[in-house]
Amino acid sequence: MRLSAACGAVVSTLVLVGCAGIDPAPAPVLPTVATAPAPVAGYDWFYHDDADEASLAYGLKESDDLRLGLACRRGAGRLELSATGSTGAREIHLESGGDTERFSAQGEPSQLHDGDFLIAESKADNAVFKRFRQVGWLAQWRDSRREIYVAHADSLPDIERFFTFCG
Repeated sequence: MRLSAACGAVVSTLVLVGCAGIDPAPAPVLPTVATAPAPVAGYDWFYHDDADEASLAYGLKESDDLRLGLACRRGAGRLELSATGSTGAREIHLESGGDTERFSAQGEPSQLHDGDFLIAESKADNAVFKRFRQVGWLAQWRDSRREIYVAHADSLPDIERFFTFCG
C-alpha cells in the first residue's frame, strides 16, 4: 500500500505543478545525424538521351573526368556500367543508402587515368540502383576507398528520367 500512496502523491504533485502553469523542463537536444552526403562543387550527374540510348555519368561537365557511367538502350531494363579501377581490378563495387552490389567487370588499361577502365552489366532494377533513385547518390569502392557521387538538387530529376528511359 505504501507504493500506491507514494505513486498517488507523485501524480497529485505533477497535476498541481501542471495546473500551476510551470513549464516542464525542455526536451534534451539530440545530436543531428547527417542523413545524406553533400554534393561536391563542380561534380554532378549528367544525363543525355537520344532516340534509342541514354547515359547518366558522374564527373566534371565537359571533361574527361568521368568517375562512373551508366548507359542503356530504351526500355531494355539493362545497364552498362563503366568506371575506372585499380590495375587488375575486375569488379565494380557500388553502394547506395546501405545497399551494396559487386558487378563482375571486363577491364583494360585506361588511356586517361592510372589503373584500368572497367565495363560491367546489370539489371536496371537492381537494389543498389533502386536505392540510388531514392537517395540521389552512389558510392564506388575502389580498393579500400569509398568515393561518393552525390547529385545536386537540379540533377535529381535526371536520375529518374534515366531509369524511366531504361525501363
